[in-house]
Amino acid sequence: MQVNILPPLTEDDKEWLRNLWLNEWGGEIMITRGKKHHVQDMGSVIAWADGVRVGAATYRLGAGECELMSMNATAAGLGIGSKLISAVEQTARQSGMNRMWLITTNDNLDALRFYQRRGYRIAAVYPNAMDEVRKLKPTIPQVGYYAIPVHDEIELEKRL
Repeated sequence: MQVNILPPLTEDDKEWLRNLWLNEWGGEIMITRGKKHHVQDMGSVIAWADGVRVGAATYRLGAGECELMSMNATAAGLGIGSKLISAVEQTARQSGMNRMWLITTNDNLDALRFYQRRGYRIAAVYPNAMDEVRKLKPTIPQVGYYAIPVHDEIELEKRL
């Protein structure tokens, strides 16, 4: 099955992306390093397989760097995550960015493995950051993957 990566082209695509954020991230905002970001203000790409949306990534271009805000695959085993991150990295390079970075949480061991296998390195750890973020976004769970309490933000980066 071939996976194609395209920007959202229709209002249906944008609504699907908004609903993905609601279901996967508990709202239409994401908070990284204490700053609120809204899904509608992000750049984004959608993964398609056989005419069906199977994943998406959102990102924010800044001063020489690109922050990967979210990445979700709704089907496993198709390489969706790898294709999405490659597409965002390509967009960042073409936009003159020299650094990609992202925030994940201390419980997200699968994400840490995924990103490190693709050349991302741990750049910083922000102890107790999630305890502060929860004050702005109370839908963030206290306990995450593998029954690990969610307390810390971990910043990963890749030089482009």
